[in-house]
Amino acid sequence: MRAAIFERFGGPIAVERVDDPTCPDDGVIVQVRANGVCRSDWHGWLGHDPAIRLPHVPGHEVAGTIVEAGRDCIRWRPGERVTVPFILGCGSCPACRDGQHQICHDQRQPGFSTWGAFAEYVAVERADSNLIALPESLDFAAAASLGCRFTTAYRAVIERGRLQAGEWLAVHGCGGVGLSAIMIARAAGAAIAAVDIDADALALARTLGASAVIDASAAADPAEAVHEATGGGAHVAVDALGHRITAGNSIRSLRRQGRHVQAGLLTGDDAEPPLPMESVVGHELEILGTHGMAAHRFPALLAMIADGRLAPQQLIRRRIGLEEVPATLMELGEQQHAGITVMELA
Repeated sequence: MRAAIFERFGGPIAVERVDDPTCPDDGVIVQVRANGVCRSDWHGWLGHDPAIRLPHVPGHEVAGTIVEAGRDCIRWRPGERVTVPFILGCGSCPACRDGQHQICHDQRQPGFSTWGAFAEYVAVERADSNLIALPESLDFAAAASLGCRFTTAYRAVIERGRLQAGEWLAVHGCGGVGLSAIMIARAAGAAIAAVDIDADALALARTLGASAVIDASAAADPAEAVHEATGGGAHVAVDALGHRITAGNSIRSLRRQGRHVQAGLLTGDDAEPPLPMESVVGHELEILGTHGMAAHRFPALLAMIADGRLAPQQLIRRRIGLEEVPATLMELGEQQHAGITVMELA
């Protein structure tokens, strides 16, 4: 099969012929029809994920069709249309037994701990606990955006942040996760303040439902600007970028007893950011983490799509082929396009 592969961190990525994957006994082989291009893949390419072993094929936002099922796979058969969460729970550890597969003690991550889906085929372990059937009405490109961006946002905003209709959400960083959070919050009946430094991202945020947009590069204090726009601060705030500045601004943009959710991955010099703990204590703020979403939680998100409240395809701004993946992925550190880029295969 053809796959986008790299042999050293930060080195060239090339589309090459590699061996087809072997079907796991408890898993399936998926013919890849679409896969999102995510900043997490860029982090992996740079060596920020210790689970990656070289050479490596990245890609973790897959949608496609099962072409082979392992001997121990009970629920799935060839021909079924599926997507995959980016955390594959073991199904038996304490977290999984509690339904929290996204924090599994022995998790697998396609595109990180195993080869991913910037390829024609991908092996998916633990299929019975982790695959999600796709409705025929949802195309593969839109489905590919669910496995990371929309599920991370849904888990952050609805399940962890407990956002309610009529409340204010502040989104710091309007990339794929941030814009997904805006769309989900709008579908839930909340008001949204979007914060970013990119004019195109802010324009798209407003189109997708943000009530207020704040240019962090022009505002003297972005957190104070959120307080002004929301009449006292956000009930829920999300750092969707992953930076010490946006994490601090997100917490400071909250009203009393507000909830901060850290969705963006903090790495390198930002891994241990200074935080306004005086406000956390004095205003009784909550600081919450989020790490994907278990497969059995997808139906609530799919229901939003089925009833027309959420249209993930609105966020897709670029569609590319496999040959374009290396350049697109490597440029993420210097250049990002508003919305989501999706690789599609026939």
